[in-house]
Amino acid sequence: MAVLDLPATPLPLIFGPLDPSGASNLPADAVICAQLGTHAASVVTAIHVQDTTGVESIQRLSPELVDDQARCLLEDMAIGALKIGPQYDPETISVLAQITADYSALPLVLQLSNPPPVPDVETLDAEETVSALVELLVPQALMAVVDAGLLELWAGQGLLSSSRASSPIEALHDFGVSHVLCSNAALSPELNGITLYSRGQPSRRWPWAAPSVRVSDAEGLLATILTCLLARGEDPQAAARQAVTASGAMLSRHFHPGMGQRILLHTTP
Repeated sequence: MAVLDLPATPLPLIFGPLDPSGASNLPADAVICAQLGTHAASVVTAIHVQDTTGVESIQRLSPELVDDQARCLLEDMAIGALKIGPQYDPETISVLAQITADYSALPLVLQLSNPPPVPDVETLDAEETVSALVELLVPQALMAVVDAGLLELWAGQGLLSSSRASSPIEALHDFGVSHVLCSNAALSPELNGITLYSRGQPSRRWPWAAPSVRVSDAEGLLATILTCLLARGEDPQAAARQAVTASGAMLSRHFHPGMGQRILLHTTP
């Protein structure tokens, strides 16, 4: 039998927590990657106990296990881009920073978020976790995805104060990230949308209807799509434009499997 010489499949590598409901993070991101014609390798950094109504507890995996699994994959597969989703402690973030530094040629998409208010992570200092994200991972990221309101909150809490920039976006640029994609950014007094801030270039803005699903993780969806597109060789600005369009189409298909929020419908139309 003849062997078909098929083009290489892009391989994004996603670091993040496991959401057993399939509403966000892993394994939902792996399904999204498949819909975009890529194959996701995954490193689980924490396991949630949750359903569609919310997170009840979080079990963080040891940083050593995270490091071993990531390097096993990176040494075996031709990974094309990296995504780091929500992280909950400085120790894991430090390990991820070392991994990304060792593979600095790979584009990194960083999803910026606050740790959730559950007992397992409330014993940790949330500000230390955010500071570790900003100081260790932001400088290595090609693109960061963040809710505009969260960025303003961090600036008000002084978590971006090591930069002397006049705005939170400029602060992230000062820390080293070249492109910041902001959701829920004000486009006008009556309209929010998505804005791409690229260092040294005019911002680009897109209207975007507030999603009725995955509301707490719209940034995660955008970040996953961006990672797939970068793994396929797209440049960041083209990837941002395509991510906005693709996410809108994905968010239009959803269903209500439980007692909580509606979630994305991943089956073929």
